[in-house]
Amino acid sequence: MADPGAIIIRMGMITAVGLNAPQTAASVRAGVDRFGETSIYDRRFQPFTMSILPDDVLPPLSPELEKVSGLTSRQIRMLRLATPALQEAIEGVPGLKRIPLYLAGAEPLENRPAPISEHFLQQLATQAEVDFDLAASRVFPVGRGAGLVALKEAIDHLAAGTAESVLVGGVDTFLDLYLLGTLDMEERIIGPGIMDGFIPGEGAAFLLLTAHNRANSKGMTPLGALSPVSIGFEAGHLYNSEIPYRGDGLAGAFTGLFSAGSVTEPIRELYSSMNGENHWAKEMGVAFMRNNAAFDPSYGTHHPADCIGDTGAASGIILAALAAIGIRKGYRRSPALVTCSSDRGVCGAVAVTAA
Repeated sequence: MADPGAIIIRMGMITAVGLNAPQTAASVRAGVDRFGETSIYDRRFQPFTMSILPDDVLPPLSPELEKVSGLTSRQIRMLRLATPALQEAIEGVPGLKRIPLYLAGAEPLENRPAPISEHFLQQLATQAEVDFDLAASRVFPVGRGAGLVALKEAIDHLAAGTAESVLVGGVDTFLDLYLLGTLDMEERIIGPGIMDGFIPGEGAAFLLLTAHNRANSKGMTPLGALSPVSIGFEAGHLYNSEIPYRGDGLAGAFTGLFSAGSVTEPIRELYSSMNGENHWAKEMGVAFMRNNAAFDPSYGTHHPADCIGDTGAASGIILAALAAIGIRKGYRRSPALVTCSSDRGVCGAVAVTAA
């Protein structure tokens, strides 16, 4: 018998096109974007075009954290981004004490520390005033695919009965001078003369999950269901020049998901972290061609980076939430496949269905 996955009972989200989950979903559905020139200039002295939130809509940093030395501007931005999305995900849910959090974070740049570590969990607990079970919580600093890695860990713990409910989240921002400078030197950011690139964004999203057999006991209407997660790895990733790229990682993640037996109907919607770079389109083509029998011939394709930019490590949870909202409201069909791929090889897939 296939692992039953998990039930979504609450969600929260913040992106450049919405301060909460309903606003973001409605804006993305309508094709609204918030792309604009910033005051940060690239090496050609042209302003970066990004998809970011106005600073004044984010909560201030906690006075307690203002005393902490060593916090980078990117970490502060992520703490401020995560707070409203996390609070939305737990609002109105009674009895949430010392809940585990599995948090997706950005990949470290070469010879640099990861942008978030286990210390970030304590800082987020302080900033958002949420009582996490820090001993049971984890961070997954592996980039765009990190949300699906975190989901897999959370669903495994629910299946094992080690927790009644878990929080799974992702937060990221490209609003960082060193990061933008690195990507600019690699010519990965869309700008004058650069077409094979992406628009940097930011955002955060959180899902409150419980096991299928506990959903009714929470006294809340389920918002959607998740299959088990399939994780792959692309050896020939963007930053590995020694191994040729073949698209095996994502194709293998798709195959692993479909062969597990938990997805019993053809995929009718595809939500992808593709951001406009050619590499990801090629990867998706390989994955689809090797698994096309699992897709409905009329399946719909959605890549919300067209509206919110590349949201990095927040992508997986944002996509899962958007798919669940679309299915619940009836403008997307079940099941929806959510897929994300990181720059350095980690990738994954999960199916979202009506609860």
